[in-house]
Amino acid sequence: MRMDCFGMWCTLVAHDKVGNIRIVKIHNGTVIDHIRAGHALEVLQILGITGKEGSVVTLAMNISSSRIGSKDIVKIEDRFLEDSEVARIALVAPEATINKIRDSQVIDKRRVELPDQLTNIVICPNPRCITNKEREPILPKYQVVSRKPIKLKCLYCWTIVDEDEIISQFTER
Repeated sequence: MRMDCFGMWCTLVAHDKVGNIRIVKIHNGTVIDHIRAGHALEVLQILGITGKEGSVVTLAMNISSSRIGSKDIVKIEDRFLEDSEVARIALVAPEATINKIRDSQVIDKRRVELPDQLTNIVICPNPRCITNKEREPILPKYQVVSRKPIKLKCLYCWTIVDEDEIISQFTER
């Protein structure tokens, strides 16, 4: 077994008897599986993970998947997700599953679910929207109008927000 590092990401790697590389299980933490291929880095940004936190983070990208063709996987040692984090992940990885791991065993496995309405998750891009006024204590509220592709409608100004805008909000902070 050895530690492989690529830039700021490190993972424990083991080799089986044939010499194939396999990713080692985590003892406690979260595994986010079935992320759309190429979106794992966005998930890490949503979670605020930079690699400097000191926890082991495993990132696997473009792995074959019978369910979605190609997928990414993120494993985070010693971290469990809040509901608001899961809601954000659902916006960029609606097919994802969240696995809670304790003592190397899956104790809870669930698919992310995009609720019909979201509050205070996405900022309205319309500068004239009442939710963007400093003196108004109104949280942005959206209705999901499409799940594939993801589109949200602001319930105050009716601005439609698409997947690209959502991803840019999560990754440009």
